Amino acid sequence: MAAGWLRALAGDRVEVRSAGSMPAERINPVAVAAMQEVEIDITAEQPKVLTIDAVRESDAVITMGCGDACPIFPGKRYEDWELEDPAGRGIASVRPIRDEIKQRVEALLADLLA
Repeated sequence: MAAGWLRALAGDRVEVRSAGSMPAERINPVAVAAMQEVEIDITAEQPKVLTIDAVRESDAVITMGCGDACPIFPGKRYEDWELEDPAGRGIASVRPIRDEIKQRVEALLADLLA
């Protein structure tokens, strides 16, 4: 959801990479539905493993609880967003998570593009 918001709000002003330390086999269909409600299509996304190269090539690394599983490089901006996990939740529970992610992405963009 964060990558979807970032692409939608930033356009071509930032390059977005999305990966996880332990990615699921597929994108959460409830997250897809929640994003479709705000006219953001993330159906083409595929879960990917976070690689050292992806972190090395990034200016900012936003994690969501990966802790020691995420590679760390000096000089990178790191933020860990503590969010509810949408896995196994219904759409009514995922909407507030989606909206919180949007607020965090907006704040991140304001800071990065300042």
